[in-house]
Amino acid sequence: MRGGGRIVGLAIMAISAVLFLGWTATVVTSGTTAGGIVLGLFLALVVCAPLLGIGFYLWRKGQQEETEFAQVAQEKKILNMVLTQGQVTVQEIIVELQQPRESVEDMIRNLVGKQLFSGAINWEEGLLYSVDSQKLTDGRNCPNCGGEVELAGKGLIQCAWCGSEVFLTQRAATQLDSAA
Repeated sequence: MRGGGRIVGLAIMAISAVLFLGWTATVVTSGTTAGGIVLGLFLALVVCAPLLGIGFYLWRKGQQEETEFAQVAQEKKILNMVLTQGQVTVQEIIVELQQPRESVEDMIRNLVGKQLFSGAINWEEGLLYSVDSQKLTDGRNCPNCGGEVELAGKGLIQCAWCGSEVFLTQRAATQLDSAA
C-alpha cells in the first residue's frame, strides 16, 4: 500500500502523545507527592518516547518511499516517451517532467544502469533513440548517422563518427560479445 508507512507512523505518534497526556493527567491529579509526580512523568517518558521514535521513523520512511515512487513514475514517463515516439529530445523530457536538465540526465543514466533503456543517446545533440536491440547487433550501424559502431564496453556501443552512445539490454550485449 502506497503511503502506508506514513499513516501508520502518524497513528503511532498520535497514540504516543495521547498516552503521554493521559498518563500525565492521571499522575498530576492523583494527589501524590512531588517526587511521585516526577517519577510518574519519568515513567511516562520511558514508555511513550520509544513509541514516538518508532512512529517518527515509520513516518519518515513512508515519505522516502513516496519520493522513490515519484522518481520511478518519472523514469517510466521517460521510457514511455522514447518507446512511443521513437526519438525524443532531452529538452522535450525536461519540459514534460518539469525537472532540471541534471535531474533528467541522472534519470536517463539510472534507466541505463538498471538495463531498462535499450537504445541510443547522443548527449551533444540531446537525442534519445528507441532502437530494437536486434537491429543494433545485426547491422552494427549507428541509429543516428548510419556509421559503423564499435563495442566500447559491456552493453555499450559507441559511434566513432557522431559520438552517439548506444546502450543494449543484457541479452543483446551477450549476443554482440559472442559475435565479436
